[in-house]
Amino acid sequence: MAARWQAMAATPRTGSSVAYVHVPFCANRCLFCGFYQNPWRAEAGAPYVDRLIEQLAGGAATAMQRGHPLRAVYLGGGTPTALAADDLARLIRALRRHLPLAPDCEITLEGRVFDFGAEKAAAALDAGATRISIGVQSFDDRLRRSLGRKTSGDEVRRALCDLVAMDRGAIVIDLMYGLPGQTPALWQADLDTATGLGLDGVDLYALKLIPGTPLLRALENGKRPPFPAGALGHFHALGAAHMARAGWEAISCTHWRRGTRERNTYNLQVKTGAACLAFGAGAGGTHAGHSWRTLPGIDAWAAALADGRPPVAGLMQASPLQPLIDAIRAGMELGRLDLPAVEAACSPLAGPGFAALVAPLTRQWTLAGLMEPDGPRLGLTLAGRFWQVAMTQRLIDWTRQELADATHPGTEDPR
Repeated sequence: MAARWQAMAATPRTGSSVAYVHVPFCANRCLFCGFYQNPWRAEAGAPYVDRLIEQLAGGAATAMQRGHPLRAVYLGGGTPTALAADDLARLIRALRRHLPLAPDCEITLEGRVFDFGAEKAAAALDAGATRISIGVQSFDDRLRRSLGRKTSGDEVRRALCDLVAMDRGAIVIDLMYGLPGQTPALWQADLDTATGLGLDGVDLYALKLIPGTPLLRALENGKRPPFPAGALGHFHALGAAHMARAGWEAISCTHWRRGTRERNTYNLQVKTGAACLAFGAGAGGTHAGHSWRTLPGIDAWAAALADGRPPVAGLMQASPLQPLIDAIRAGMELGRLDLPAVEAACSPLAGPGFAALVAPLTRQWTLAGLMEPDGPRLGLTLAGRFWQVAMTQRLIDWTRQELADATHPGTEDPR
């Protein structure tokens, strides 16, 4: 693996590129979250940032890290805002020093309002953050408590108002539907609050029940009321209709913006095939036809850096069809099947004819009201946007199987 990593590091990046920085600490575990790794300890923050800066500096001369400008950097977790103000600031300054950021590079700081006051926010913005993404899920106190959130809805509202009043970067939040005990009235109240705060962007998405999380165990044990799965589409429609009435623009199937300050660059790029540099323990990256994850244990990751070894848990080679898969995802994430773009990606790999290849699917989806013609493309309807993730995966699976059948005729079709 070390030899392959060195070859990758010596390969220059081309095309759209981003970076992800993982801060794997949380003050408490949200009951729905599958990303919890380490409890937050104040004394752990500064040493972790020291190691992150070492990783950034150590790779600065490699072809993989230098060169082509990065369009976005995302500090995620975990809870990056748990770091002390000084540590946040020096980490962001190090990102600007050691990475080839584009002049308009979006630098997102993900976090929560707990222990993230005006002083810490100002330190991050002074250092160069351009976007702050706060996990809200709901403003309703009862729902928040059921998810393991510490702050009240009023505290969240006040903190968001303070961030908006600073007027120094895009402020975005996420809201969830499908929460146990959530009603249409509670969902509408959350939507009203979100669009009334002066925010720049809002994500609306359904709760995903992740195996091993406390919330799923509580539902399986009958300790929480299940959300009726058949109602999810109704909540999706309520959210989309509200955002349209409020004059917000849908820039993906789950994300809306109030104005042009919000671009959602990282999320759109990373879902559609951009190269992604990865820093920190447990971060994921992609480059030069490979994907990888760094060592998830902080001690193991730090030891690898100290020894001059790649801090990588494993490498995986991408499918030869990856450009085609990326082209499918890129359009579907924006609410359309971009047939000309996918055709251009398909032709070098499997020859022309992508539209005919997937016609059995697209005809059925059009008849079912999930798609509609939009010039040379197929646009997703409201229902199609709700089912976008499942439809995208079905398109990818179908395409792989059809191309495999064309390459190896006579094999049994598992469908």
